[in-house]
Amino acid sequence: MTAGDGGGRRSLAVPDGLAGERVDAALARMFGLSRTRSADLIAAGHVTVDGSPPAKSERVQAGSWLEVLLPSPAEPVTVVPESVEGVVVLHDDDAIVVLDKPVGVAVHPSPGWSGPTVVGHLAGAGYRIATGGAAERQGIVQRLDVGTSGVMVVAKSEYAYSALKNAFRSRTVDKTYHALVQGHPDPLRGSIDAPIGRHPRHDYKFAVMADGKHSVTHYETLEAHRFASLLEVRLETGRTHQIRVHMAALKHPCLGDSVYGADPVLAKRVGLERQWLHAVRLGFEHPEDGTYVEFESSYPDDLERALALIRDES
Repeated sequence: MTAGDGGGRRSLAVPDGLAGERVDAALARMFGLSRTRSADLIAAGHVTVDGSPPAKSERVQAGSWLEVLLPSPAEPVTVVPESVEGVVVLHDDDAIVVLDKPVGVAVHPSPGWSGPTVVGHLAGAGYRIATGGAAERQGIVQRLDVGTSGVMVVAKSEYAYSALKNAFRSRTVDKTYHALVQGHPDPLRGSIDAPIGRHPRHDYKFAVMADGKHSVTHYETLEAHRFASLLEVRLETGRTHQIRVHMAALKHPCLGDSVYGADPVLAKRVGLERQWLHAVRLGFEHPEDGTYVEFESSYPDDLERALALIRDES
């Protein structure tokens, strides 16, 4: 019996052949799921072993009852061609298009998001992008949060899609951000090596968790002011919300990041309505000829104004 694509509650006894397996691996084998989806279901509290919620690294016993609640399948997500104000093309050739993404724009459509998207903008502008990836995110090799602005690349050719996915996976892409964080990190330059997983109680958040995915962030203080510090941040890995989660774990959340504990009073004082985080530079080997290319994005007006006020208060 497999879970298939439908939702609902399913339960099975662990067979002898899976005794001693991790619960996420056993769940995947027994219900026809991927390991990633199994881990997500466990983290969301949708799995029990003999009636109790397990850790994904727990080992199962033969004969134990493994029960899973599968959410109903989401409605198909479609790409709506549109013209999105503020999206700027920094570079365009046969293989790639490099964009400066504004705040408030998602990279691709997703359930629950009805706002503008980069993929929709490209479709509306007549761009032909690579067909790799799910239908709603074809050509997408990297993502920026809706509330994060800056430079990103989309693959146009099939070869570019494969080459860039491999480059991001092998960590040969230079992903540089600037973040204005509360307080003053100590030391002024350092690395954060802490695994990140989905928050156990809030599924829209992520957190440093012992059983999360390997995540490494490098930072250097560029400016130290009375209430905040401007950091240059380089990502070694690329987890969802990685910089925001790692800086919050250091007790220095990005200014304006209410999701991860930033002070709303300070954000209001400098007129900031989102996290102060911007992708300033992206460098990689061009997938066609292997030459190193680098693209940069300037701070948008809202971040520039907030930084100026922080400097003035110093």
